[in-house]
Amino acid sequence: MGGGLGLETSGTVSCLGRAAGLRRAAICQGADCQALRRPSGPQPPLLTKTGQLEDYKLSVPSPEPASSAPEKSPGKRPIDRGQRSAIRHVRSWSNIPFITVPLSRTHGKSFAHRSELKHAKRIVVKLGSAVVTRGDECGLALGRLASIVEQVSVLQNQGREMMLVTSGAVAFGKQRLRHEILLSQSVRQALHSGQNQLKEMAIPVLEARACAAAGQSGLMALYEAMFTQYSICAAQILVTNLDFHDEQKRRNLNGTLHELLRMNIVPIVNTNDAVVPPAEPNSDLQGVNVISVKDNDSLAARLAVEMKTDLLIVLSDVEGLFDSPPGSDDAKLIDIFYPGDQQSVTFGTKSRVGMGGMEAKVKAALWALQGGTSVVIANGTHPKVSGHVITDIVEGKKVGTFFSEVKPAGPTVEQQGEMARSGGRMLATLEPEQRAEIIYHLADLLTDQQEEILLANKKDLEEAEGRLAGPLLKRLSLSTSKLNSLAIGLRQIAASSQDSVGRVLRRTRIAKNLELEQVTVPIGVLLVIFESRPDCLPQVAALAIATGNGLLLKGGKEAAHSNRILHLLTQEALSIHGVKDAVQLVNTREEVEDLCRLDKMIDLIIPRGSSQLVRDIQKAAKGIPVMGHSEGICHMYVDSEASVDKVTRLVRDSKCEYPAACNALETLLIHRDLLRTPLFDQIIDMLRVEQVKIHAGPKFASYLTFSPSEVKSLRTEYGDLELCIEVVDSVQEAIDHIHKYGSSHTDVIVTENEKTAEFFLQHVDSACVFWNTSTRFSDGYRFGLGAEVGISTSRIHARGPVGLEGLLTTKWLLRGQDHVVSDFSEHGSLKYLHENLPIPQRNTN
Repeated sequence: MGGGLGLETSGTVSCLGRAAGLRRAAICQGADCQALRRPSGPQPPLLTKTGQLEDYKLSVPSPEPASSAPEKSPGKRPIDRGQRSAIRHVRSWSNIPFITVPLSRTHGKSFAHRSELKHAKRIVVKLGSAVVTRGDECGLALGRLASIVEQVSVLQNQGREMMLVTSGAVAFGKQRLRHEILLSQSVRQALHSGQNQLKEMAIPVLEARACAAAGQSGLMALYEAMFTQYSICAAQILVTNLDFHDEQKRRNLNGTLHELLRMNIVPIVNTNDAVVPPAEPNSDLQGVNVISVKDNDSLAARLAVEMKTDLLIVLSDVEGLFDSPPGSDDAKLIDIFYPGDQQSVTFGTKSRVGMGGMEAKVKAALWALQGGTSVVIANGTHPKVSGHVITDIVEGKKVGTFFSEVKPAGPTVEQQGEMARSGGRMLATLEPEQRAEIIYHLADLLTDQQEEILLANKKDLEEAEGRLAGPLLKRLSLSTSKLNSLAIGLRQIAASSQDSVGRVLRRTRIAKNLELEQVTVPIGVLLVIFESRPDCLPQVAALAIATGNGLLLKGGKEAAHSNRILHLLTQEALSIHGVKDAVQLVNTREEVEDLCRLDKMIDLIIPRGSSQLVRDIQKAAKGIPVMGHSEGICHMYVDSEASVDKVTRLVRDSKCEYPAACNALETLLIHRDLLRTPLFDQIIDMLRVEQVKIHAGPKFASYLTFSPSEVKSLRTEYGDLELCIEVVDSVQEAIDHIHKYGSSHTDVIVTENEKTAEFFLQHVDSACVFWNTSTRFSDGYRFGLGAEVGISTSRIHARGPVGLEGLLTTKWLLRGQDHVVSDFSEHGSLKYLHENLPIPQRNTN
C-alpha cells in the first residue's frame, strides 16, 4: 500500500473502491467496486518519472498488450449522454441558474481569455487552509464550506468533471484532540484551567501529523454528507510526494481518478499529512521542470497537469495576486498575470494558516500554466463573493487573478481609469477658451472626416444585419445629416461652456480678511455605457471636455468600428492641448458588471441604452452613483376641456414620431366625459392609421362591449407602436395614476383651462412636466443644452435632461490670514460676520 493512496500495486480492490461503491448503483447502473480496480489494458496518459505528460511533448508509458485486458463487465458501462442528462435533470435543486455550454478546448493549450473559461470541462478547485478553517484556526468554517460544495455541485451537474484539493484535516483534528485533552483532565484540573489556558497548554502538545490523522476521517465524512444533499458521490484520495515519483503509484492514481470522473464522482484529494515526508526541492530532470508536492498548492498544480485539467481555481484569503503585499497602501490587484511580468511582483508572508503563501501559489500556478492548464487565484473567504466565486470564475467574470500565456494588449481598464483621471485633471486646468477650442476642432473633424466615419459605420451595419431589430439598426446608423447635426450641437456646447468650470456660485465674508467661495469643479471620472448609438460618443466626449471630466467610454460591440474612428478623432482633437488621455475607449473584454465594481476609479456612471441596461447597471454598481432612468413610462392626460385641434397632433408626435425613444408616449389618460365624442373618435382613428396597437386599461375596458386586448400591466414601457389607454374621472385621478404607475420621466396635460394646467404642473412629481406640448420635447438639444448625457429621474444632484450643469459639482475655497477657530470663542478677538458678497461677472468674450 503506497503513500496513502489506499491502492494495492497489484491492482486489488482498494478501500476507496469499497467506500465509494456503497452508493454507486444510483449513478452507474449497478457498477461495483471492480470499477476501481486498476485496468490491465491500455492506461490513460500520465506523468513519467521525468514528470512528463502526453500532449505536452512528453513521454507516455507503453501500454500493456491488448490480450491481457479483461472482458468488459455489464456493470461497468459508462454513462451515456441520455443517462447523464436525466441525472442532471433530477438534480435541478440549486438556486444558481442552470446553463448548458459547449465544453471543449484545444488539448495542451490554456485558455487565452477569461471569456473562454465557460468552456472548461475538467476543473480542479483548491481550497486553502484559510478558506476551510475558522478564524481561530480550530475547526471548519461550515457555512463557507457548504457554499463551495453547492457551487461545485452546480458545475458537476452542468456536465463538467470537478475535483477538489482540500486542506482542513489538521484544523478538524486539532479541534477533536483539544476536546480529548479536556475530557482527559481531572476535575481539579478542569476547575483550575479556563478555556484560554487550555488552548495555551494544548497548542505545543498537538503535533500536526497527529491532528491530520485525527481529523482526516471527520473532514471526509463532512464532505460526503454535504455532497449527498445534492445526490453527488464523493471519494477520498490521500497522496504524498512519493506517489508522484513512483511510476506504479502514479499509474494507480491516474487510473483511479479517471474512473471516478467517468462515474460522475467528485474526487477529494489531500496530502496525507499523517505520514508526509519532508518536501523535496524542485528539480529539472532531463530539461523538464518538475514541481515537488510541498503543500496543497503544488499538489493541485501537479494533479491539474497530471489529469489534463482545463482550469485550476486556487481559493485563498486574498483577492488574488497583487503587485506588492496586500497590506501596503499602494498594492494593486493584478487582473491578468503574464508569466513574463514576474519581476514586477513583490511577495509578502504566507497566510495565517497553511504551508504555502502567495509565492508558492504563483509558482504552482505558473507550473500548471506551462502544462496547459488555465489558473485563477481568488478570494474564497469574502462573505460578499464566497457564495458564487467559483461559478463567477467559470462564467468568465472578473474575479481574482487570471494567469494567461497571452500578454494583455494595450492598457488594462484600471490603467485607463488612471489615465482618464490624470488627463481629466490636466483638462480642468486649461483655460475655458482652450477647452472650447478642443470641442470646435472635434466638430470640424466630424464634418471633414465624414467619408471615413460613414465607411466604418457601414461595416457595423453589415455585420449587424439580421442580428439586430429594426429600431436598433436605426439607432446604429449614421448619416451625413446626423453628423452635421452632431457638429452643430458640439459648437453649441463649446459656445456655452466658457464659464462652466471655476464659476463662482457664492461668496461670503466669514470675518475680517476671511472670505469663502463656492465654485464649480468637475465630478472626476465618468463612465458612460451606451448601446447601438455611436453618435452618443462625440456628444458625451464634448460634454466631458467642456466640464473638465475624465471619461471612460464603453460602447456596444455592434458599433465597434464606428466607435473606434470617432474615439480616434476625439483624441486627435484633445491632442492640440496635450490632454489626449482624458477620454478613453474601453475595448477590452470587460463585462459591464466588472466595470461597475471599479469604485476607486470611477466617480459617476451614466448608462445610455435600454431600460434593462440601466436596471442592470443600477443593480451592479455598488458604491458608485448612477445617473439615469430605468424606465420611460410617459403619460399624456387629455382633460375634458382639451382642444380638438391640438390633441391629435400631440398624441401622434408623442407616440409615432420615434416610438423607441425613452420620451415617447406610453399611456394615454382620457377624461371620462370625452368617451364617445368626436375628439375621442379622432384619436382612435389616427392611432389606427399609424398602426398603433391599443391596450385597454381596466376602466377603459369596462366601458367597451368589444374592447382591445386588456393591458397586462399599467406600468409598461412598450418602446414600439403600442399604447395603453385608460379612463380617469378628474385631473386629480390622473395625477394619482401617474404617481402610481409612472417612472417620473415626462408627463403632459392637454387642456385649455389654465387653472387645471397649473394644478397639474405643480402637483405631478416628475422630472419633466409639460402643458400642451409633445413628450418628445424632453431632450437636452431641444432644451437648448447643446447635448445631453442622458435623462435623470433621480432626485439628487441632477434631474431631467442632463447637460453641462449635471456634470459639475462644487468645492469651497477659504482664504484667510492666520485665522484659528479659538479667535472666535467667547473671549476671542474676532466675531463672525457672515456677509454675502457680490459675485464677479466672468468675461466670456
